[in-house]
Amino acid sequence: MTIVVSELRRRFGGVAALDGVELSVRSGEFVALLGASGSGKTTLLRALAGLEFPDAGRILIDGRDMASVPARARGIGFVFQNYALFRHMTVAGNIGFGLRIRPWRSRPSRAEIARRVEELLELVRLPGLGGRYPDQLSGGQRQRVALARALAIEPRVLLLDEPFGALDATVRRELRLWLRGLHDRLGLTSLFVTHDQDEALELADRVAVMRDGRVVQCDTPEALLARPADAGVAGFLGDAARLGCEVRGGMAWFAALPPVPAEGVAEGQAVAFLRPVDLLAEPGEGEARVAASRQDGRGVRLTVAVGESLLEAVPAPGWQPRRGEACRVRVLAARVFPA
Repeated sequence: MTIVVSELRRRFGGVAALDGVELSVRSGEFVALLGASGSGKTTLLRALAGLEFPDAGRILIDGRDMASVPARARGIGFVFQNYALFRHMTVAGNIGFGLRIRPWRSRPSRAEIARRVEELLELVRLPGLGGRYPDQLSGGQRQRVALARALAIEPRVLLLDEPFGALDATVRRELRLWLRGLHDRLGLTSLFVTHDQDEALELADRVAVMRDGRVVQCDTPEALLARPADAGVAGFLGDAARLGCEVRGGMAWFAALPPVPAEGVAEGQAVAFLRPVDLLAEPGEGEARVAASRQDGRGVRLTVAVGESLLEAVPAPGWQPRRGEACRVRVLAARVFPA
């Protein structure tokens, strides 16, 4: 199912939560809404679901205008940040709730609902737990129950609001990879809200970066990192260091680093964003010193002191740097914008 949002606006008092949002999602895509708190992510998701009413603009789902379509008729599954499970209902009761409250003409029989619930328990890897209550489950299990309940109505679109926010890091990673696989198997169109850029960049086909109630850029993770639309996006993604520079003759000149190309940027004062993978530290006498070294999931990362700045860099292959050791820093790439 395709989703097209155009000129969507929503105000709460004097605050514009959505300020002319434009977004297009292709059928079967997995799209992340990424941004700081207050950027409009959850309001946009709730507007798509019919839980929030826009002041202006259009929402088209598979070409149909949703303006007069109530939430229950949109064919959308919604997974809330806090799961929103009914504590007095069993797991099976929670999963089958959306089927039991359908109008009687379209309501499945009790036997059909029970069969569907068992299928979903298998799908979300919780077989045999239908008789338990939410308080008897772990956080990760409750998240899967919330997802099964959203899938019970056989939605055309799946919306997830910070689905992994309350889980620890290990469970988060396991569940998000499982969710991506489930999305691909079922062929859903999915949107999920997150403030975790690693999560968004790892899972999504495309990431819509939101700021001040607008989508400022929607692109693949690779394109976002390589070609950010503006300095705000460049500074928000990829743990980039921000350095002042001056553009002269198509090059960005720094106080204590070698210059890099800055094609298409007007001459004058500018700002450059450099991620750790953009900076290569090499052994030898140079302008920098190793301040710290650490190992993470992506390999060795160095903190190097260059002039008055502390920058994250990667070491040259085969080099085992020591704290305080002199080194040279080579700039492999940079995203440069007018100051």
